[in-house]
Amino acid sequence: MKLKKATLADLDTIIDILKDGSNQLAESGVDQWQGDYPSRDQITSDINNGFAYLAQSDDNETVGAIAVVTPPDPSYDTMNGTWLNNGDDYIVIHRVAIHSQHAGHGYATRLFNAVIDHVVSDHPEIKSIRIDTHADNKPMQHLIAKMGFTKVGEIKGVYHPADLSYVYEKLPHEDAASKHQAS
Repeated sequence: MKLKKATLADLDTIIDILKDGSNQLAESGVDQWQGDYPSRDQITSDINNGFAYLAQSDDNETVGAIAVVTPPDPSYDTMNGTWLNNGDDYIVIHRVAIHSQHAGHGYATRLFNAVIDHVVSDHPEIKSIRIDTHADNKPMQHLIAKMGFTKVGEIKGVYHPADLSYVYEKLPHEDAASKHQAS
């Protein structure tokens, strides 16, 4: 899995991937991304700020999209919970989707691994990775837990007034140090 920084030329591709993700959520009965989020303006902002990436398979086919956001992230200003790391030395994973044409091939796991590996190998200054997902999005909650994130809190009404989302955090360098000591 490779991450390719998105440009404005990739805007429609990302919109298509996220719209497909929205449709997958709706078909599963999950009320996440139903409506105006994520919007075209949000994705344009992600691209302009250098947050948007395309997920590419080993044969360079675009299979998904992700935003990797630097602080400050106001999404968590009203979080009810406790961070594992209270500093501003974090990144946030937002707007993750693997296109349905590529589902079932482990791409989501590989995408998360690519982000985590990038942080561990190239960014020792980043002490934590944060992510949230809708309370009804069980597949994403499963993936987040599988990737070693810890549930640290909840946010309400950030994306839509009635939404409840669970917030997770991972300390990637501690995990890497534990793995290294174990081997």
